[in-house]
Amino acid sequence: MLNLANKITLLRILMTPLVIVLLYFQGPTLCILAALVFIFAAITDWIDGYIARHADMVTSMGKFLDPLADKVLICSVLIMFVQLDWAPAWVVIVIVCRELVVTGLRAMAIDEGIVLAADRFGKAKTVLQIAAIIPITLHYPIFGIELWPVGEVLLYASMAVAVFSGVNYCRYFYRHAADAVSAGKSA
Repeated sequence: MLNLANKITLLRILMTPLVIVLLYFQGPTLCILAALVFIFAAITDWIDGYIARHADMVTSMGKFLDPLADKVLICSVLIMFVQLDWAPAWVVIVIVCRELVVTGLRAMAIDEGIVLAADRFGKAKTVLQIAAIIPITLHYPIFGIELWPVGEVLLYASMAVAVFSGVNYCRYFYRHAADAVSAGKSA
């Protein structure tokens, strides 16, 4: 159950508090360190998936932990951005609520025997969130260049894609749940 892929996923969860602490104490050097730890954590998302698929290590625990690790990492950092006044609270609330809704739908889908796998919009949302978080984390000018405005634009884009993909997940779930109910009534 605790194979290499799942251990890497757990490592991503364990790196989250380190990113938060580095952001909490702020300062240019700590923000660069926070960005580096975040980037490493984000890369582990690709690594654990690659290992799980190519080394035949896909497990139920991994299917549960991987999206959870993503949500813990990304939502924690976004909430910290609100605390630091680096991101608008309403944007972070929309993103976190979307994550909660989709997680709830996935739980209900499992009960109905429906697979609610990540679609291309959900994956694009995650990539945009990661791409937004990195420049926002590098909140201080680097060689006189302020990167956080780029991150802010990407954050708004990621919110829009998050809402769109959340609506897609809802439509997919309700369409398949309705089909399952119809099939049950006709049987």
